[in-house]
Amino acid sequence: MKFKLTSVDPKSAARTGILQTGHGEIQTPIFMPVGTAGSVKAVHQRELELDVQAQIILGNTYHLYLRPGTELLERAGGLHRFNGWSKPILTDSGGYQVYSLGANRKITEEGVIFKSHIDGSKHTFSPESVMDIQRTIGADIVMAFDECTPYPCEYAYAKDSMNMTHRWLKRCVDRMAQTEPRYGYEQTLFPIVQGSVYNDLRKMSAEFIAAQDQPGNAIGGLSVGEPHEDMYAMTSLVCGILPQDKPRYLMGVGTPENILECIALGIDMFDCVMPTRNARNGMLFTTQGIINIRNERWKDDLSPIDATLGGYVSTFHSKAYLRHLIINKEILGAQIASIHNLTFYLWLVSEARKQIEAGTFTTWKNNMVKIVSQRL
Repeated sequence: MKFKLTSVDPKSAARTGILQTGHGEIQTPIFMPVGTAGSVKAVHQRELELDVQAQIILGNTYHLYLRPGTELLERAGGLHRFNGWSKPILTDSGGYQVYSLGANRKITEEGVIFKSHIDGSKHTFSPESVMDIQRTIGADIVMAFDECTPYPCEYAYAKDSMNMTHRWLKRCVDRMAQTEPRYGYEQTLFPIVQGSVYNDLRKMSAEFIAAQDQPGNAIGGLSVGEPHEDMYAMTSLVCGILPQDKPRYLMGVGTPENILECIALGIDMFDCVMPTRNARNGMLFTTQGIINIRNERWKDDLSPIDATLGGYVSTFHSKAYLRHLIINKEILGAQIASIHNLTFYLWLVSEARKQIEAGTFTTWKNNMVKIVSQRL
């Protein structure tokens, strides 16, 4: 995997770049739609490529391991062939999902013992097994197995967890070095910076992760309930330590405002379930602001969902029609809203790239944050 910085904003740490993978090129900064179980909910692969213009999507190791299972994925030739997506795929290690299981998991030095949320069956994830699973899934970008600490989190727990994540990372790096890519293309490991909201821990973790000299790096353990100010402070601190010449991925972030502010801090890659999850509940992100399409005010509004955004669903369908579908719980409503929101997120990062290249990002960002945060 190769990463080339192409421009840097003169008034912030925002930058553009090109990330080259075995399944094609990714222009950064980029937003990555989340396809947890091998599918971005309610969106066809064709729509992802042609309408949303996604350049990379996510899969999740925990969910894909449980269903459909690695045996079937291997027989299919990996997730790309199984779901028909020809561009890059990144897989989350499953650490966050295991953390979310709470009482149904036990963390040890060896790894995590957990019960399936599907049938209660017992399983074990170790750094080695999670690398093997992601190899079999066929991810272009493989995430290290880590523990995601909750918020709030006691300092002592955050420090112990961070140190274990670092020890696990060493095992992930060793396992990747000992094994070969499964399907004839490169598979690249990204380590994850942890440390909760403690400056000294984040600094320590970022320095350790940078020293591993992997092709890209991620920041985890944020967007888990902490104030946005803390998220920005930790992101800024870590970006000041991680190498300039490697992509930086902020995991699980976020709102359009979060994304713009973190691009300004030097982040290159983002993912979040928000655009699709909120879409299914009737919340739309638009070039004019946030719309709750369920509100009565949109009942008779026959104007396009977002004429400025462009794209098929956003210009062809009216607000009144989409509200009708959502209120009546029609599946098509979730599809239209999901495609629209993802199109908006990909438009937002594309516009950010243009503004960075033009040297006008900071002024544009400060204005755009106000627009995308307002409720209509």
